[in-house]
Amino acid sequence: MNSINDRVIEYLLTPIAIRETTDKIFQRALAGKTHFNLHLDKLEACSDYVMDVIKNNYPTLDIPFHSRWGHFKVGKVDREKLLDELIVTQDPTEIARIKLDLVIISVLLDAGAGKDWQYQEENHSFNRSEGLAVASYHMFKNGMFSEDGKLMADAKGLQKFSIDKLTAGFQVSDTNPLVGADGRVELIQKLGKTIEANPEIFPGGRPGNIIDYLCENLGNNFEVQDILDAVLKGLGPIWPGRIMVNDINLGDVWHYKPLGHEVNAESVICFHKLSQWLTYSLVVPMIKAGFIIDGAEKLTGLAEYRNGGLFLDFGVISLRDDNNFQQAHKPGSELIIEWRALTVQLLDQVGKLIQDKLEKSPADFPLAKVLEGGTWWAGRKIALEKRDGTTPITLDSDGTVF
Repeated sequence: MNSINDRVIEYLLTPIAIRETTDKIFQRALAGKTHFNLHLDKLEACSDYVMDVIKNNYPTLDIPFHSRWGHFKVGKVDREKLLDELIVTQDPTEIARIKLDLVIISVLLDAGAGKDWQYQEENHSFNRSEGLAVASYHMFKNGMFSEDGKLMADAKGLQKFSIDKLTAGFQVSDTNPLVGADGRVELIQKLGKTIEANPEIFPGGRPGNIIDYLCENLGNNFEVQDILDAVLKGLGPIWPGRIMVNDINLGDVWHYKPLGHEVNAESVICFHKLSQWLTYSLVVPMIKAGFIIDGAEKLTGLAEYRNGGLFLDFGVISLRDDNNFQQAHKPGSELIIEWRALTVQLLDQVGKLIQDKLEKSPADFPLAKVLEGGTWWAGRKIALEKRDGTTPITLDSDGTVF
């Protein structure tokens, strides 16, 4: 495959492509041809560390998928339950639509917030992903994503989202700066335009109408990968500054120049991090609405800084040049693409070790549970042990990645 045609585009928007393209970088790392050294002898101890976190977080192993819904419970407040009380009179499918409206927006707003930002809720403050979740939850409840201020999101309301609304909703100020604010606003506005332009996947003009598309085409029984396929096709146009082929935005797919100076099928690396996390987040309301959804094990781990930080902080990977710790790196840089690719590959290996230790099959204990039970929290735990909880590599974020 030397060019990107329609068949290749279809391939690049799959979990198989994520695993196969990131493996190219893993093989280069094994050969000493990346910014990182691999120390696979530490992988077993790293999996033991993750296992301890899993047992501490979920002693009964009753682990939900790694999704946005867990963040809505920060501070021991079950905000989903509070939302349920407001929409209890709606039918199950409409309840699911409302929750999908919320979670799609919340996931898209969840790029790195920066170390100085926090959100104040009554007498408690939250930062990072949890703070962004709580802020977006209250913004949604206040109707900030609906044209008419209703408890929903719609194309017109999303297109009218502004920096003033974001500043107010996220409590941004000179003393409480949020990284990538403009990028987040643009992403939400593009979400509105994309929904309006794609009535096939969003037939009612709302993010949550993706459930109607799935139901119409697949009935009430389908696989997680079917949701990811709809997410990638339906939301692809919102991503800024990525690779465009035949007017199709490939999303979280990056040109890795060591594999070829021209953008082609051999030189791009796929991650689809936010799309996969969003997919995991969509599963929960759909199942509660009565849908039967299988096949979560086919998706991959998430190439983001908590999982990647776990492997770097634990010493499974190391930077060949420590000077790279002293500078900020853009998402499209070789170093960040390599870090994310190694993260995907190593998550598969840790996942297999965890499944073996628990005597569970990939279907019974997919990566979505390994992430939620262990690796994400383990990455956070070791970051707090080693630093102030920040990412080990500084990111020059545009508000749409990580």
